[in-house]
Amino acid sequence: MANILIIDDSPTDVRVFTTLLERAGHRVDAVNNAEDGIERVRVTQPDLVIMDVIMPGMNGFQATRTLTRDPATAGVPIVIITTKSMETDRVWGMRQGAKAFITKPVNEKELLACIDELLPNAA
Repeated sequence: MANILIIDDSPTDVRVFTTLLERAGHRVDAVNNAEDGIERVRVTQPDLVIMDVIMPGMNGFQATRTLTRDPATAGVPIVIITTKSMETDRVWGMRQGAKAFITKPVNEKELLACIDELLPNAA
């Protein structure tokens, strides 16, 4: 069981991810913007972050870069989940420090396998 933080401005996506992750036994917290997400990661040190890209204010690429370059949060793996499906988006997300890049709509088995790979002791 892992503590997972969702950073996504879509209430529908947050609800879908929360249901999926809780059903798999994980504890879930969520915020609806990148700035609050960065602060929540610094305070709570979740085991993993699910990051949207397109959000008002700071986008998910910027937030990922901020978290992975901060020594206090660099060890928290980030999975970008977005509608942005171009290869350049995937490459850019990974260059910002994301450990995985998944395109919406999300395949449940793919997401859970990705989490299991990144957090082998959380299963």
